[in-house]
Amino acid sequence: MPVNQEPFEEEQPRPRPAAGAFMILAIILFWSILIASVSDTVTRWPALVQLVFYMVAGIVWILPLRPILRWSETGRWRADPPQP
Repeated sequence: MPVNQEPFEEEQPRPRPAAGAFMILAIILFWSILIASVSDTVTRWPALVQLVFYMVAGIVWILPLRPILRWSETGRWRADPPQP
């Protein structure tokens, strides 16, 4: 073994990534149930309005993912402010 190299230490699994994955799955489940619950009302709308609704609904659930992913990687909910 080279002089400057320390023996390999096995890293312990961190709970934050698993918790973050669980939160993401919970958001997806909640959002899909919410959208499915309003589908009877949405089907009465004109086709173009339905299209816009489902396009927006298909994108909006992504918005809370960035803070969750940041937290699961760093342990902080907010990004550090830019340094001058």
